[in-house]
Amino acid sequence: MADSEDAPPAVHRRPPRPARGAAAAQGFAAALRRRLRSGAAVAARASFAADSGDESGPGEPSSSRRRDNSGGASSAAGGRAGAGDFSAFTFRAAAPVHRKAKESPLSSDAIFKQSHAGLFNLCIVVLVAVNSRLIIENLMKYGLLIRSGFWFNATSLRDWPLLMCCLSLPIFPLGAFAVEKLAFNNLISDPATTCFHILFTTFEIVYPVLVILKCDSAVLSGFVLMFIACIVWLKLVSFAHTNHDIRKLITSGKKVDNELTAAGIDNLQAPTLGSLTYFMMAPTLCYQPSYPRTPYVRKGWLVRQVILYLIFTGLQGFIIEQYINPIVVNSQHPLMGGLLNAVETVLKLSLPNVYLWLCMFYCLFHLLNILAEILRFGDREFYKDWWNAKTIDEYWRKWNMPVHKWIVRHIYFPCMRNGISKEVAVFISFFVSAVLHELQITWMKCSI
Repeated sequence: MADSEDAPPAVHRRPPRPARGAAAAQGFAAALRRRLRSGAAVAARASFAADSGDESGPGEPSSSRRRDNSGGASSAAGGRAGAGDFSAFTFRAAAPVHRKAKESPLSSDAIFKQSHAGLFNLCIVVLVAVNSRLIIENLMKYGLLIRSGFWFNATSLRDWPLLMCCLSLPIFPLGAFAVEKLAFNNLISDPATTCFHILFTTFEIVYPVLVILKCDSAVLSGFVLMFIACIVWLKLVSFAHTNHDIRKLITSGKKVDNELTAAGIDNLQAPTLGSLTYFMMAPTLCYQPSYPRTPYVRKGWLVRQVILYLIFTGLQGFIIEQYINPIVVNSQHPLMGGLLNAVETVLKLSLPNVYLWLCMFYCLFHLLNILAEILRFGDREFYKDWWNAKTIDEYWRKWNMPVHKWIVRHIYFPCMRNGISKEVAVFISFFVSAVLHELQITWMKCSI
């Protein structure tokens, strides 16, 4: 005890600090050991085994399990426990890689089981690159061919008769409304009502045609007038036909059909001026007393759609002036040139016409969406997936739903109810549609 009391106090010295390089190496090794103790090694082996077709457990190679299940399990556990054993993280060189029969992703047996989104994106990139090169080559070779008077020229100032004709078109819906009021009040008979509607619809479509024939109008003026005139004509026919059916239901005393009841139309009454006004402005061709409505107007969305509409409208003019018009002007008459020249011209026109049609489709139905948003019109099924159509008949049913619904409601089904065969009803429907489309395209072609 005396010796311990006389002994000097012990001095606790810190062990020597290792060099910086050794400390970094120890820290890296410790981090690696912690990572190996976690499930990263097991997950990596499981991922590799799944890619190579191994059906053994994620904790060990399949070869170990084939040799000895118990030994393989213990070695896998030892590998997970061994912090510095890198064999727990990777397969040995002797481990088999090819473990089962597999098909190539693009082989005939597996091609439809794969996702082709990357190839689709590649096609889009190639399409954009090729068309960009063609546009630049065309501009460098011919320059900008857009005429200053394509949309509006000096004759546009003399197009005031077309403007006055367009502003006078609302007279015909007002006349149809007056006729329906008289018919619902039993002041005129049904045959007289039908005759008045026939006169109104005939004058409404003939009047713009006569004005366009007398005036040398610009492209935009004549096309817009004829487009609006055809729309008003379709709406007038629907207004007259629907109200005629409503009057028949009221006078006959029959109960309202289940379809009308499901649509919320329990009381069939005479049309009002408000319902007619909304119908004439709404993006639909089929009249009904009320329509589904959205709760509010999305102003930001509306501004974006207007900008897109203006961009694609200008793109249509660029395609017509820069590509289509020069090809048509410089081409020979089909009867004067050879067959190969005619085929070459058609092939030259095919690509810009496809782009023009796509832009026209986009602008038309975006315009309908703009009107629907302003008027809070709810049913916006203006088209279906026509790009997936397998037949021409399916394509014509899907690409323009407003016209399709109008034809089915006011031409096809009435023909079927009157005993006309299905083939004749389809022919009549296509004939009416073709005449209306030809009216618009003819005036545009003559103006160009």
